[in-house]
Amino acid sequence: MALVKPKKFLGQHFLKDLGIAKDIADTVDTCPNLPILEVGPGMGVLTQFLMQKEREVKVVELDFESVAYLKQNFAALNENIIEDDFLKLKLENIFDGKPFVLTGNYPYNISSQIFFKMLDYKDLIPCCTGMIQKEVAERIAAGPGSKTYGILSVLIQAWYKVEYLFTVHEHVFNPPPKVKSAVIRMTRNETTELGCNEKLFKNIVKTTFNQRRKTLRNSISSILDKNHPLSADPIFNKRPEQLSVQEFIELTNQVEAALKKEE
Repeated sequence: MALVKPKKFLGQHFLKDLGIAKDIADTVDTCPNLPILEVGPGMGVLTQFLMQKEREVKVVELDFESVAYLKQNFAALNENIIEDDFLKLKLENIFDGKPFVLTGNYPYNISSQIFFKMLDYKDLIPCCTGMIQKEVAERIAAGPGSKTYGILSVLIQAWYKVEYLFTVHEHVFNPPPKVKSAVIRMTRNETTELGCNEKLFKNIVKTTFNQRRKTLRNSISSILDKNHPLSADPIFNKRPEQLSVQEFIELTNQVEAALKKEE
């Protein structure tokens, strides 16, 4: 069967370097014994090494050409090919409610959405690895005070330890992307409860970073009036990138308490 033609609308950039593919596959070894779900296997360059791990491997692929290629070239995988959109899947059904490792050479146009979905299923996904745009990887791994520190950084680091593993250059792909790529690993930390209202926490993080140049007093005004007595607290003089995850948790508790007093 002919090779699959990369499709721009699916954000496909097929990895050609087998050494890098093996290195990506080996990132799942941090969470041994768990089944593996690969997103966007394409022609199986990463899949072939994952299948050597002697664990159950399932792949989810939206591209019908890639699915046909995988069925023809990976007969042992046939029963474990899910032809669907990962973002629409009910992940609790994939391995009958059992935890699993999420990995892949992720479609670059939906990588952030993939990680937001991972957060929704954080109790099922103790480990997530894979390759994404270098810029997004740097954002996820960034700490407070960095220009790249943002929504993804805070929401993911609240629940996962993030490791930026290595950079991958453009020439090892077909077609070469216009940006460099990077491989990261996210492993669940020991947090089981944030210690605050999680919905409000997410709302505050997203609201403040969407106006990151403003001080918290102004950026949070859609949630808490900027003239509220609480906003006299020195923390409201800061910008969102100056706050650690723990400070966002503490801020959430302060804001929730203030809102309850107004009820």
